[in-house]
Amino acid sequence: MSARRRAGQGLGFLAEDAGERAVYVVSVAAELAGMHPQTLRQYDRLGLVRPARTRSRGRRYSHRDVERLRRIQALSQEGVNLEGIRRILDLEARVAELEAANAGLRAREAAVQRIFAAAADGEVQVVLGRPARGPRP
Repeated sequence: MSARRRAGQGLGFLAEDAGERAVYVVSVAAELAGMHPQTLRQYDRLGLVRPARTRSRGRRYSHRDVERLRRIQALSQEGVNLEGIRRILDLEARVAELEAANAGLRAREAAVQRIFAAAADGEVQVVLGRPARGPRP
């Protein structure tokens, strides 16, 4: 298979996971985030951002990492210290986790609320909503 064909097949992967792919070296990520490369290294040491590592231990930043760096910079410019930034980012991550869990629970609830009924002609129909609680036969 040709390299061009393989690259074309990988476009779906790139589009879906572009935010996760660690592709930027420190200097490029720093430029994209509007920071000095040493600042990125410091944030890595402090655990504010965790870039992927190459076999030779070089840092590689993803698009999501760059977005996180921009968020850190914005908070810093608003006067939030690094510990405050860490807490804010941790809380934002926790909120995102809880929202995802909530969405999953809502989907499960919606599935449970689906009611199947038989029409007069014998066809099965899906009826949405909660079943009426009436007396049991």
